[in-house]
Amino acid sequence: MFPLERESLCSTERKLGVSRAQFPSCDVQRAEVLSCFLALNFSNFFPSLWPRWKNWWVRGILTLAMITFFFIIIYLGPMVLMTIVMCVQIKCFHEIITIGYNVYHSYDLPWFRTLSWYFLLCVNYFFYGETVTDYFFTLVQREEPLRILSKYHRFISFALYLTGFCMFVLSLVKKHYRLQFYMFGWTHVTLLIVVTQSHLIIHNLFEGMIWFIVPISCVICNDIMAYMFGFFFGRTPLIKLSPKKTWEGFIGGFFATVLFGLLLSYVMSGYRCFTCPVEFNNDTNSFTVDCEPSELFQLQEYNIPLVLQSVVGWKTVRMYPFQIHSIALSTFASLIGPFGGFFASGFKRAFKIKDFANTIPGHGGIMDRFDCQYLMATFVNVYIASFIRGPNPSKLIQQFLTLRPDQQLHIFNTLKAHLVDKGMLGSLEDA
Repeated sequence: MFPLERESLCSTERKLGVSRAQFPSCDVQRAEVLSCFLALNFSNFFPSLWPRWKNWWVRGILTLAMITFFFIIIYLGPMVLMTIVMCVQIKCFHEIITIGYNVYHSYDLPWFRTLSWYFLLCVNYFFYGETVTDYFFTLVQREEPLRILSKYHRFISFALYLTGFCMFVLSLVKKHYRLQFYMFGWTHVTLLIVVTQSHLIIHNLFEGMIWFIVPISCVICNDIMAYMFGFFFGRTPLIKLSPKKTWEGFIGGFFATVLFGLLLSYVMSGYRCFTCPVEFNNDTNSFTVDCEPSELFQLQEYNIPLVLQSVVGWKTVRMYPFQIHSIALSTFASLIGPFGGFFASGFKRAFKIKDFANTIPGHGGIMDRFDCQYLMATFVNVYIASFIRGPNPSKLIQQFLTLRPDQQLHIFNTLKAHLVDKGMLGSLEDA
């Protein structure tokens, strides 16, 4: 802790009339000043509260602050969301790489952090370069430099990675071979976990903001409700990697998350700004989310099973088809998603650390909050590709327009012959 911060915290203690001895952890790190400040305030105003309840209130206040921030960035639109995803990705990468550096910095490994950030740049260029080509096709074709970068994107990506690979080989030091290769693998696994998943999050966003908001909200809801149920009713330990996790919290979080997913999906399915795919408008050079809602977001009537009819008293129920899909999303978020957190807990225990960082007082680092989100992002992307997404006519047309005139004519004649054989072209001409 810096001298000024120590003096400020001490003066806060004097004003509040409490001693630091009540909170030994307040003398640990600079980033914990806010957490200590909240704890000291609660100690002053609620002196009879147990430390367990003080921690509950601190976590609760900061959780509400984070949820408020989440609503604000949703209101600001897709571009801000993508920017936030990129910032979170960079911060998570920084936290994981810093752990490796702190553990092995005494070995003075040459270029470790420089190469780590260079590989982050290369992988981001590879992934997001293809995304730009897919979703900003007209803009890319309009600008000559962008068209060249798009055409040779994979070759440029490979050349950039090869440069980093050669730099790593040249940095090898005889007495640290094994450790350097270990850190090389550390960097690549981190890139696989962080960059790939954040790229999938942005792909999910382009399918419609509902595919971004509902999964993330389900994970947040499960995290909160599992904590609440565990706090008030928890008795049975769930897993040794996380001693504070209980079966009561795990099961209570599951039912609460499924119910929350159904309600949130019902509300959001009625708004085009959430259900329409995010597309780039070349005329206005901005993102648009306006379309005719698909069947997935149109109310339909479903028959209730006979077993439940006597219980609820209804024979049919009107709901959006997306609500059925939300059950799958919320189930994954509450039953499988926590294993991302357990994985992170095992990782932290391996290096004898409590949190990835101290960015958010009471919650740890950014990676501590997003360990389950990354696993969820992969599931949502796979789910959309397997059960939701069909052939995209606009992308086919984009690819068709990039072909040579003779290739376009060949495809046209082939398509015409196919439609004539099907009898569709003749019926169109008659009409």
